[in-house]
Amino acid sequence: MARAFQSKKFPSSGGSAQYRALVRKYPFALFGLPFITIMVAGSFFLTPAAAIRYERYDKKVKRASKEEILSLGTNKRKVDPKEEYYRLAAKDIDNWEQRRVKRLPGEPDGILE
Repeated sequence: MARAFQSKKFPSSGGSAQYRALVRKYPFALFGLPFITIMVAGSFFLTPAAAIRYERYDKKVKRASKEEILSLGTNKRKVDPKEEYYRLAAKDIDNWEQRRVKRLPGEPDGILE
């Protein structure tokens, strides 16, 4: 079986062969050092961008007080946490009756068979 194009050689530029030979001779100086330089420069370039991103995220997520949480939403009554605590504490918790809540048709009642 004859090989196609076997008499033709791959055209290579003289510069790439010389570079490959020099990289074999000085691998760190011609490959490692430029690679590390690019990585360090990239980290310095991307650090401010990451900081801006995190600052924007922090502005969206902020800590809310209990009063702010209770007043979230519309058409809700104003709730005073102290008043609610004392109102619930005033109930007689020793004298209560357990009742079963009626379920809608087809709704599971939480009992596993």
